[in-house]
Amino acid sequence: MSPEQPTILVVEDEPLIHEAVADRLRAEGHHVVSAYDGPGAVAAHGQHDPDLVVLDVMLPGFDGLEVCRRIQAARPTPVLMLTARDDESDVLVGLGVGADDYLTKPFRMRELVARVAALLRRVERARELVREPSTAMSVGALRLDPAARRAWVGEDEVHLTPTEFDLAAALAQRPGQVLRRERLLAEVWGWEGGEGATRTVDSHVRSLRAKIGAERVRTAHGVGYALEER
Repeated sequence: MSPEQPTILVVEDEPLIHEAVADRLRAEGHHVVSAYDGPGAVAAHGQHDPDLVVLDVMLPGFDGLEVCRRIQAARPTPVLMLTARDDESDVLVGLGVGADDYLTKPFRMRELVARVAALLRRVERARELVREPSTAMSVGALRLDPAARRAWVGEDEVHLTPTEFDLAAALAQRPGQVLRRERLLAEVWGWEGGEGATRTVDSHVRSLRAKIGAERVRTAHGVGYALEER
């Protein structure tokens, strides 16, 4: 990723929304490439090798969930998914196929810009970790390798999205300790509050539980979450 001008692929079939998002991201200093349907999104991802994808769920050709599956299989890429529906099952499906974050339409442009900036910062942090020696973390049967960005439960490797990995790592650094949602937002997402903020944490925790085991992440109702040694 060029620190001066990251490349962002915007995939949205509604022209007004597409142009508004693309124009705002360009104004923020990003290089923007565009696609308007599922096949075009996969082709653009292969051609431009973007640093991040802003991806609408409802697309012609095939939907954003299938786009996400295909691009993650080709090369793991941070994905901010845009959805017109706020149904929990839709959100969890999106996170399950490799999306890192999501926004529900209608959204404010400043919120989208904040999410994009946070995702790009996390990509850069992950690259810095690869260049630096780091110590694997183990909490019960869960083992995380921050440098390789790999996770195992017992002998079985589990595929975590970048956001899921960062969330697991934040919890694993303080096993048994309840971390408030606001603290997780700051440490994992790199932003303070915002619309739907705590719901974003909750959705990612549900997705993480589905992969590492629900019993490993304890809920402190109304407060936050803790990783248990199981």
